[in-house]
Amino acid sequence: MNIDSIKNGLVIDHITAGRGMELYRLLGLDVLCRDCSVALINNVPSRKMGRKDIIKIDTDVEINTDIIGFVDPGVTVNLIKDSMIVEKKQISLPEKLTNVIFCKNPRCITSTEQELPHIFRLTDPEGKIYRCIYCETKAEIK
Repeated sequence: MNIDSIKNGLVIDHITAGRGMELYRLLGLDVLCRDCSVALINNVPSRKMGRKDIIKIDTDVEINTDIIGFVDPGVTVNLIKDSMIVEKKQISLPEKLTNVIFCKNPRCITSTEQELPHIFRLTDPEGKIYRCIYCETKAEIK
């Protein structure tokens, strides 16, 4: 299989094998990149990880790194300009998530006030546990 290099854009690398499609969906790349090429490569051999997924986006586009950090902390995002890596970011667990996950508590104010944003704060980095700022309902990363 041959996937061409990109001239300008992003490469989301070191995605845990099998999580690439979930990231593609949550980042909304089908809508965000209607006029550009996106390559989702699954189960690529990796010396560091054994197997990994990669997403290549052939345009300079803004993506929500909080979603990436929530789904798969440890991912690397490479910014490409003129076929060269100009910036490399290690993505970690975000301290705050807004409208990435949604509160499941039916008594939470976000259930009745639809326009309120769903905001979660990281309360236990070791356990990867987030809590709703309104009702303290727990959400864990799978």
